[in-house]
Amino acid sequence: MPSPLGLKKDDYSKSTTAHVNGLTKDRPWLLPSNRKLRHLQGISLRNLTLSRPHARSRGKTIDDESLPNAFRSPTKLVALRESHRLDHSRSSNDLKSPPKPNGLSKEESESESPTKFRPPVGKLRRRSTLNWSNALPSIRQKKLEDVTKGRMADSWFSLHCADISEPVYVSEVVDNAMNPSFRFFDLNTYGPSVTRRDELTIKYWARTQNMEDYILLIELRLHLRSLQFIGKTLESFHHPLPQNCIICHLPDGIYTNFTDLPWDEPALIPANNSKPHLQGAQPTSSFDALMRLSNLDDCIQDALSTREKLATQIKHLLSEQQQALETIKSASQAQENLAATKRSLLTSRKALKSAQTRRDDLQASLQARRAAIETGTLSQEKAQSHLASAQMDLSSRACLHQSMAAEVAGQIRRICEDVLCIYPIDPVPQRPLLFTIRRIPLPNATSPSSSSPEADPAATAAALSFVAHVVYLLSFYLSTPIPYPPTVHGSTSSILDPISTTLRSLPARTFPFYQKGAVPFRFEYAVFLLNTDIELLMSRQGLRMVDQRHTLPNLKYLLYVLTAGKGELPVRKGGDVRGLSNGELIGQRTESDGMSVDSRNGSLRRGKHVVLDKMELSGEGEGQG
Repeated sequence: MPSPLGLKKDDYSKSTTAHVNGLTKDRPWLLPSNRKLRHLQGISLRNLTLSRPHARSRGKTIDDESLPNAFRSPTKLVALRESHRLDHSRSSNDLKSPPKPNGLSKEESESESPTKFRPPVGKLRRRSTLNWSNALPSIRQKKLEDVTKGRMADSWFSLHCADISEPVYVSEVVDNAMNPSFRFFDLNTYGPSVTRRDELTIKYWARTQNMEDYILLIELRLHLRSLQFIGKTLESFHHPLPQNCIICHLPDGIYTNFTDLPWDEPALIPANNSKPHLQGAQPTSSFDALMRLSNLDDCIQDALSTREKLATQIKHLLSEQQQALETIKSASQAQENLAATKRSLLTSRKALKSAQTRRDDLQASLQARRAAIETGTLSQEKAQSHLASAQMDLSSRACLHQSMAAEVAGQIRRICEDVLCIYPIDPVPQRPLLFTIRRIPLPNATSPSSSSPEADPAATAAALSFVAHVVYLLSFYLSTPIPYPPTVHGSTSSILDPISTTLRSLPARTFPFYQKGAVPFRFEYAVFLLNTDIELLMSRQGLRMVDQRHTLPNLKYLLYVLTAGKGELPVRKGGDVRGLSNGELIGQRTESDGMSVDSRNGSLRRGKHVVLDKMELSGEGEGQG
């Protein structure tokens, strides 16, 4: 009959019996009668197999006598030597003989159709495994995964007792394992009704990837006395285990239940066979030794009686002094209570002092806040009294600001008209986007010389000098500082680049507006810096530049926007532009003939045509006015 573990006597009887008797090298601590459920700490399963043993008859029986680790007694060894037969491997023994056709016997089949069926061969040949050994690692790995996948399963177990309907313990689920090891547990929390038992039922549930629900694989009714000790740890047990072998973990080692094998319990007291038993009377001791033992026994009895008397006397004295002892005990307790009270009093005084300090700080903070609130209230009332007058003043100042802004815009418009009169910018007939400044043409290109080969370098330098002067004046009139300030010296004007970090010296940062005797790229870079200044002035006025290379069109567009407006131009204020140098008057004006002479540079002006230097000074004075 198969055991609850799924074992058969033919599968695992003798190979394990040979080693069970040798497992007594590590002895358990617990006696079989002392094993209880409180000692059970964990359960493991080894060699998980979901397929049941085949119930069909085999072609040949499986014999474990030829296994190298099978148990062999002296009588069995003699019988094996006498038989002296050739043992076949297990894989070939598993092969079944070919079936008889139509279920007939051998003689009937031969007599019925001698030529229809080929007579069977005496022994089938084993399948060659060379392809397996010489296969690629990937193929071998795939075959190994296919083999192990059929034995991998999700499993868990539950513990049951006879008189309890619900399971005592349910384990966690271990996924995809062939040798699952579950977490240890402690059954002492279930009380003595469970921990003092020595019988339980283990139900083991499993499910493969192809299954939807768990199946009951093992239901084992186990008695802890029938467990067999196999070692302190599972690593020290090197013998093969049967399929679906349940292992119990106890404090003194690992146990299992080989239900179909005999087990020899270790003797509690080993027999002492070191000396042979002697027959006859043996001398025990001399008379003097016996007398000494008698005297020693008398001394011991006297000591015991003296001890009893002393204990009685001490007890009597303690009973008489019981009241004094209680008084001393109460006094010591009172002293301890007094010390604890003093410590509590000291702690309370410290807490009271800190609370008083905190109260004083809060009172001072409240007084300071009240004073600050009063001061703020007074200042708020004063501000409320001045708010009406301040609002009136604000409205008047806003009106004044608007009128001043309108006057400033009108003066800028008038000044730009004067600039256009001084530096007229006119288009060249039948030449789109080509303008002249003071009748000097200025080409539009990255390199003026390359874009217009017939252009005169001197005329180009003079035109760029005029443009630089106009840009320099507009930066003051529009209150817009330009990043690259020009230096006007007629046709030898230049422009400064104070921003570039690659240029070290001042001459290297100065770029000319003339081509003669200058490097071409420095001239082109000077034109680029001038166009950048024009672009900045246009962006401050809210204008958008179409092309940066169009120098005169961009400047004409800027002046056109600045001179645009409604109504007539504002009239220039009467008076003269005067400057003080060392407390002396440096400018005079003759009203009779409408001419003025500047003693500083000797320039003349008549009517609206103002010399550039005087125009710059008058423009600044009017802007400030």
